[in-house]
Amino acid sequence: MQRIGYQQLELNPFTVIGRECFLLTPGTMQDWSSMTAGWGGLGYVWGAPAAFIFVHRDRPAFAAMEKHRRFSLSFFPPEMSSVLELFSGDAGSSQEKAAFAGLTPHPADGAVAFSEANLVLACTKIAETALDDAAIIDEGIRSLYSQGDWHRMFIGRIDGVWIS
Repeated sequence: MQRIGYQQLELNPFTVIGRECFLLTPGTMQDWSSMTAGWGGLGYVWGAPAAFIFVHRDRPAFAAMEKHRRFSLSFFPPEMSSVLELFSGDAGSSQEKAAFAGLTPHPADGAVAFSEANLVLACTKIAETALDDAAIIDEGIRSLYSQGDWHRMFIGRIDGVWIS
């Protein structure tokens, strides 16, 4: 993979986040967890490029997101979507899933990424907040959480960008 500046990144965030899946991987090479993700955004906040990620508290990676400050977003070619589906369930460790899928974890600025990805964003968590009934204005969205099982939003400063 080749490291580039975030200003050089050319992508449509509505495609790579809205229609395709990616792996969110919080932790270090010694202690990490991955999950398939499809919600989030990219932008600029507090003077830095940033990623906005939403994680449900029932997902195994949620505890790792709370525990670690470093995380990565690994984006893969569309033909690898079936591989990413392995990370959508709770059964098995992320390390077992990666080995089964043939994915190779490697360090990326203190985070964990995958060699097979075509884009990796290495991030440092700079903020997090719980979404709740008071924070949601739109009644249609609020109705999706009738059980009160809200997602948590994590904001990460993008420290490194790699492409293949």
